[in-house]
Amino acid sequence: MLFNSLDFVGFFIIVTSLFFIAPHKYRWFLLLLSSCYFYMDFMPIYILILGFTIVVDYFAGIFIAKSDGKRRKFFLILSIIANVGILGFFKYFNFLNDNVTGFLSIFNFQNPVPNNSFALPIGLSFHTFQAMSYTIEVYKGNQKVEKKFGIYALYVMFYPQLVAGPIERPQNIIHQFYTPQKFEYNRVIAGLQIMLWGFFKKIVIADRMAIYVNTVYNAPYHHSAFTLFVATLFAGFQIYCDFSGYSDIAIGSAKVMGYNLMENFRRPFFGKSFTEKVLRWHISLYTWFRDYVYTPLSMKRKKSPYKLLLNVLLIFTLSGLWHGASWNFIVWGFLSGLLVVLERIYQGIVKPKRFIKGVWLVISGTIVSFFLYIPITLFFRAVTMRDALYIAKTMLSFKGTRLFKGEPPSIFWYCVFVGCFLLIVEFFQEYYPNVKVIGHNKLVVRFIGYVVLLTLLLMIGVFNGSQFIYFQF
Repeated sequence: MLFNSLDFVGFFIIVTSLFFIAPHKYRWFLLLLSSCYFYMDFMPIYILILGFTIVVDYFAGIFIAKSDGKRRKFFLILSIIANVGILGFFKYFNFLNDNVTGFLSIFNFQNPVPNNSFALPIGLSFHTFQAMSYTIEVYKGNQKVEKKFGIYALYVMFYPQLVAGPIERPQNIIHQFYTPQKFEYNRVIAGLQIMLWGFFKKIVIADRMAIYVNTVYNAPYHHSAFTLFVATLFAGFQIYCDFSGYSDIAIGSAKVMGYNLMENFRRPFFGKSFTEKVLRWHISLYTWFRDYVYTPLSMKRKKSPYKLLLNVLLIFTLSGLWHGASWNFIVWGFLSGLLVVLERIYQGIVKPKRFIKGVWLVISGTIVSFFLYIPITLFFRAVTMRDALYIAKTMLSFKGTRLFKGEPPSIFWYCVFVGCFLLIVEFFQEYYPNVKVIGHNKLVVRFIGYVVLLTLLLMIGVFNGSQFIYFQF
């Protein structure tokens, strides 16, 4: 069930209404049942895979809590193997097998192993990482083992963030399921406002920009360097608004019921450095890699700053692989990590704060990091690695300054307008958070904001049921 559909609107209204009507002791069951229905709306049979990992991790947590020494680690490893094994089989098996086939063909050998024909379960990477967070935190002693199976299952399956995050830690969400939630008007309105802004970013900005971006990226060999650059610029906005729009809807819908999910985006386009920009993007994923991969590796390599930088490069490359089983995503993640490493080296040697002061340091850092980030977006957005390399080569050649044929200029200027509108709104959110429209204290101002956003949604929103980009991950 897509968030940007009338089905979801009806689902949300019914579930939320029943949530506030039902006694607290039955709410966990209502939410679990609703989450199962939500997930099965995509592909019913795959609820069995999710159910298997839930059972494995639930009992792994219990055994970890009861054990000590090597037995604790054994049950943790068993849980991780089960989760990574399922993720690897469904998401990475064909990618690895294709690469083995390509390697063997060099020596005129055939690969006898066929690809599997299973579709990737939607949101598999998200709920797999969330499930692993639980067993790791129980193992580390940071989370008390959850003995109620239904509550643990709800932690993994909570519908607002089930298929595209945020990737929650058990410390943040499980205890909230035990807390009785009352209907609070101000909180409900605040949640709906977050959802409205999320719908706007997805339907009015991301899906409209997708019309331009898809036309170019689906046939990059027919377009000039300028067209490819513009499409790549718009792709950065499209991907951001698509995923942050989903996160806003998830966070807002949970907030309406009284549950607080973690912030997943913090206006990344206004990061004052490239490092800050990427770490503001998909916060729940990068903090997951930081806590469970980077920190353990770095603790073993404290004496070598160069190895710490290699760890940074490794983490970003892994994050690229997490996003997708293709060389496009691996290269995108590697380039992101490389730019972070180079920025750290540059800041350590040159120390730009000696030359640029105050507001100019902020402005220059924001602009430079933005135009460093956008070009590598092409590896994320390109259909194939061959396309990505062609787009990069053509853009670097600076050949051609004409927009592509057959497309009315209105779509170009529309993308420019909504992109600037997004930057203006987020500028005020970043530097003047007290300046609000839909969250203004005066009802008249809020009402005007609602009318404007809803009018734009209905008039120029794209209601073709397009899937969120991150659902494929």
